[in-house]
Amino acid sequence: MSSMSSTIPGWPAAVRPPDAPGWREDAVAWLLDLCPADFRAYTGWRRHPLMLAWIAERHVTGQVEVMRQAWRDVRLQVGVHVPPEALPGLLEHMTTEGRRLAEAQRGARLLVEALRGERWVPRL
Repeated sequence: MSSMSSTIPGWPAAVRPPDAPGWREDAVAWLLDLCPADFRAYTGWRRHPLMLAWIAERHVTGQVEVMRQAWRDVRLQVGVHVPPEALPGLLEHMTTEGRRLAEAQRGARLLVEALRGERWVPRL
């Protein structure tokens, strides 16, 4: 990663590209939105966005794993307790949330890399 592209696959839409004015502030705001509200109380993470990105990526990775485990367990542990017609819609909600979390995980990983000074290079 040594040069910059304006379109980085998986880059969070709310964050300007690396090296654009204000991109770090965008990154901090986006990362804090991924984390529990209590994370906003830790001022050191605002001053050190790499640390925030690092911990946010781990937080989201944990959520991805929880969602995967829930997907494996939902039919037996919850599905028998909800009306049969409700289950497909509830599973769709889980699928949508799983996709959102996977995208957030990728975005957080890209921010960690960018904050380390790595830059994306498109492959031909």
